[in-house]
Amino acid sequence: MRRHFVYILGILLILSVSHCAKRGTPTGGAKDSIPPVLIKATPPLNTTLFDEEKITLVFDEYIKLKDIATQLITSPPLEPSQYKISPETTVSKKIEIRLLDSLKPNVTYTFNFGSAIEDFNENNPLTFFSYTFSTGAIIDSLYLEGIVKDAFEKETEPFVSVHLYPIDSTFTDSTIYKRKPFYIANTLDSVYFKLQNISEGAYEMIAIQDVGKNYLFDQNIDKIGFFDEAVQLPRDSLKFPVLFKEIPNFDWVRPQYINDHHIVFGYYGDPTGKDIELISEVPEDFKYLITKHTEQDSLDFWFAGIKEIDSLVFNLNGKDSIEQKIVKPVRPKLDSLEFSFSHRGSIDFLDTLALKASLPLVAVDNDFIEIRDVDSLVVPFTSKINSNQNKIIFDFEKTPNDRYTIQLLPNAATDFWGSTNDTLNITLGTKKVEDYGIIILTVEPEVTYNYFLQLLDARGDVVRKALKSENNRYTFDYLLPGTYGVRLIKDRNNNQQWDTGNYLKKIQPEEVIYMDGEIDLRANWDQNETFTVAETNRDR
Repeated sequence: MRRHFVYILGILLILSVSHCAKRGTPTGGAKDSIPPVLIKATPPLNTTLFDEEKITLVFDEYIKLKDIATQLITSPPLEPSQYKISPETTVSKKIEIRLLDSLKPNVTYTFNFGSAIEDFNENNPLTFFSYTFSTGAIIDSLYLEGIVKDAFEKETEPFVSVHLYPIDSTFTDSTIYKRKPFYIANTLDSVYFKLQNISEGAYEMIAIQDVGKNYLFDQNIDKIGFFDEAVQLPRDSLKFPVLFKEIPNFDWVRPQYINDHHIVFGYYGDPTGKDIELISEVPEDFKYLITKHTEQDSLDFWFAGIKEIDSLVFNLNGKDSIEQKIVKPVRPKLDSLEFSFSHRGSIDFLDTLALKASLPLVAVDNDFIEIRDVDSLVVPFTSKINSNQNKIIFDFEKTPNDRYTIQLLPNAATDFWGSTNDTLNITLGTKKVEDYGIIILTVEPEVTYNYFLQLLDARGDVVRKALKSENNRYTFDYLLPGTYGVRLIKDRNNNQQWDTGNYLKKIQPEEVIYMDGEIDLRANWDQNETFTVAETNRDR
């Protein structure tokens, strides 16, 4: 019996050892989703009478800094040369901030890290972490928060800076162009902002899309939002700035030589009334034509009558003076007269056919142009030149389920230098009425202000426009199936276009309201929709 017991015990021992040596797959447990935790700060958070040269932040796990140059916001702003943060690229359990310059007395400073601090293993961000201290005896505790909205676009871009400037004896309207703000926040990758640790007082508040990341308003590249009245703290707590792009102050850009018949004069702002005067001596048969580029802020100076030039001298009527510019031949580009039609294959009933030229056109002769339908019957038409777009616009009546052949014989179109087209042909078909849908839109409630509507396709492009009607009811017919949106523009000056604002003139942009949701339109379908115009923050 004893021998039998020892035998069984030996077998169990072997099986136990074998089981312990067997390779298994670890379960791993739940994935870490907890961001790093600050366990110590030296000096402590919210230290007053701060006079240290180094700040140390210790966390409960290894961390890394991501996009620190973009995410970190110091308020009031500090130059990068005034502090150094480490580690920049390596992994550590602590962050050190070395202050390399003296700080202002009696000021509350905040280092807002945004989402820059992440744990090393799972990349969990410690969002909106900030370290605050004061060089004075108190920590300022007032705050201002809100949402930033684009004045025209439906979606607002992230990373908008929000600035506060104390309104004192040194503040003027030009301060935002020349001086950094006293308090600053950033929406980071959202549209929400919160300015913290602000002292009591009156402030000028602006929001800017700070493209240059210099804390200054650069009119040519930045969008801006402002308020008609000063922000009063502690009275105000919520603000909703709207961003818009100003029309820049007029200025010329360095002229660009294209070739021996084309020079481009770029500009900022509105070129109305700004002249280009050629002062070089030119042959008697010299001639020129100036057109405005529709896609770029530039004027095209087309000329003929000079075979070779060393240079051309121009007087440019600028903002407050006349500039003299010398244009010399540099890296000429070859071009020739070429044409392309605006449509291929098909055309909708309400579309306009255009013939685009690569060079400016000066004449069109309808005797060399013919349009015929599917039955080979001649279709009446009219044509005109849009000189700024180098286009011929054709207007003719189109019927459903038809096919049109358009032919331009040589000498139908003539450019500025006397060149004409080769024979051009194109065939375009129209769809059946059942292939289209109709949107019937009612605007509610009835509003007293003037406005117009824009119907947008899925890409956000304007496909139709409607001026305010007496019954606030609108019909958009012959629409292709698809997804559409609608926006209402409060037309303050009744000029049938959206007008932007201006900070120095204290003009706010015209308000734009988007209809909630989208309209899904099917073929051969009448879609009835109601645009309920909600009250906005700007109405309050």
